Amino acid sequence: MQREIGVVMDPMGSIKIAKDSTFAMLLAAGRRQWRIQYMELSDLFLRDDRAWARMREVQVWDDAALWYRFCGEQTRPLDTLPVILMRKDPPFDMEYIYATYLLERAQARGVRVVNDPRSLRDANEKLFILQFPHCYPPILVTRRNADIAEFLARHGEVILKPLDGMGGRSIFRVPAADPNFNVIVETLTDHGNRFCMAQKFIPEIADGDKRILLIDGDPVPYALARIPKPGETRGNLAAGGTGVGQSLTERDRWITSQIGPELRRRGILFAGLDVIGDYLTEINITSPTCIRELDAWFGLDIAGNLMTKLAEQMGAD
Repeated sequence: MQREIGVVMDPMGSIKIAKDSTFAMLLAAGRRQWRIQYMELSDLFLRDDRAWARMREVQVWDDAALWYRFCGEQTRPLDTLPVILMRKDPPFDMEYIYATYLLERAQARGVRVVNDPRSLRDANEKLFILQFPHCYPPILVTRRNADIAEFLARHGEVILKPLDGMGGRSIFRVPAADPNFNVIVETLTDHGNRFCMAQKFIPEIADGDKRILLIDGDPVPYALARIPKPGETRGNLAAGGTGVGQSLTERDRWITSQIGPELRRRGILFAGLDVIGDYLTEINITSPTCIRELDAWFGLDIAGNLMTKLAEQMGAD
């Protein structure tokens, strides 16, 4: 019997297929002749104790002129699918959280949800690193200006960022005596009403913010070092960084060995670590990217390997 896979994602027409990791997963599923059921967040709903969705079967091609076509629509329970990829990009807001509760109802009826809905709620991409204090740089999470000022005075230069951002948005490099310090903190904390994170500045950012992908806790043997453009601190590709493929270092492999077992325990099948120099800075589990870039650099098939792991777990052909 032909295998089916569901995906909850952003609108298909808006993605950039040359760099979209979810699209790479759909291409890999298509190569296996799996039927793909496409859903957006607004398609999900709950009736009594059962989660349902409007699903559109989609075919995909690696062609910028025509990369998808819908070929059927139905409304059915989510638990009629064996596996669902939750690949909705942040913002990680209450609507996202509500969606994880719906997906959890499907999970309770036997659906494999990737990544696990509870872990999507619990493992904040900025704060999950707190599980691994031996891996990350000095950090502070606070709402208070005075706390950040003291942290800055201690370390001389810091990175400030929100706890719910992505793609390098609202990340500030703040040196000692920065005349904009107060307004930056006021903006990030909404005048003390929101938490933000401060991290000691890591000069090795000049060599790149490495994205390391893990499948079921095991690392892909290469990283994409996202090197900031001149005059920038952020290496994020969305902020203009340039991706350069690199083999994992011994330190990179050690970091992944510390984190991999916990990812596996929490049902986080696909994750992306951010590593600068010797330090872990984030653990991305909502919709990690860089599959297509690493595939292009090294002739890999990361999404194919992910589908193989899913097939093993689901008993698929």
